[in-house]
Amino acid sequence: MTISQATASVCSISGIKSNRQTTASSNTKKEIYLPGTDCAIKTQVYLSGYTSYRVGGPAEWYVAPRNLKSLRASIEYAKTYKLPITVLGAGSNLLVSDRGIPGLVVVTRHLRHRQFNPETGQLTVAAGESIPGLAWEAAGLGWVGLEWAVGIPGTVGGAVVMNAGAHSSCIADILVSAQVLSPDGTLETLTPSELGYKYRTSNLQGGASIVTQATFQLQPGMAPEQLLAITKEHKSHRLSTQPYDKPSCGSVFRNPKPHGAGWLIEQTGLKGFQIGNAQVAQRHANFIVNCGGASAGDIFSLIRHIQHQVQEQWSIWLEPEVKMIGEFPAMG
Repeated sequence: MTISQATASVCSISGIKSNRQTTASSNTKKEIYLPGTDCAIKTQVYLSGYTSYRVGGPAEWYVAPRNLKSLRASIEYAKTYKLPITVLGAGSNLLVSDRGIPGLVVVTRHLRHRQFNPETGQLTVAAGESIPGLAWEAAGLGWVGLEWAVGIPGTVGGAVVMNAGAHSSCIADILVSAQVLSPDGTLETLTPSELGYKYRTSNLQGGASIVTQATFQLQPGMAPEQLLAITKEHKSHRLSTQPYDKPSCGSVFRNPKPHGAGWLIEQTGLKGFQIGNAQVAQRHANFIVNCGGASAGDIFSLIRHIQHQVQEQWSIWLEPEVKMIGEFPAMG
């Protein structure tokens, strides 16, 4: 079993019941209910509805657990049938191939719980909680530390994995610990130093563990109306400078030094450039937007075109921030 990324006993697979059969063959549509749970593994679920780009082919197998027990049972199922695992949170930093994803796709957006501890100023949240939602809630309580994240369209799990950031702040600045589930079903609590945080990355990327929850250190005591005003200002800035009127993944490329990726792309003359229905956004050149009906192939081809054009003019190869999952053409 391999995993690519997004306290009950591990369930035995012997009790799995399917409405058709109990083998890991997805040639026909079916549902398999995991024992002791109300969680069903489904076949051939199209992922375009689960990514912010609104593109992507079918998951061979799909599951959306709502608690740790169901998540563990899902991992055990994949382990039993030797299925690769792909984890999706909000799908906001992903480009899923038109051909879909083999193996089991685990959508963690329904893993929800949060606890504000006023004695410690710590916020403990499940992986599926919305980062913008938490930012607004913390601001409403007068807890400082998440206002910068109000414009990040993702979940806690994905934000922890990629060290999401904005406005010169990032997850690593406030993270106390992250709880992760290993392929053998055990839980481990990791500190920021153990996660090896760097700019928009961590040791969890490409690893075999799944973030289940995180604890953040915030600072209670600020007047809520003042913090809400700051949070609103951050949100307004994002809306005025970035194209949120069309489907996108957020920033496509990591920022090289000394120039940002958006500046390099704009100076290369690519603003508004389009392949199929995928376009370099007019408002911010480090965004590629789906103008309606774009395919993942359109977006991928545009990413490669941008890389080659910037390389030719600036001798800089832009590294994607967006994670590409599934099979894409072999292009240099």
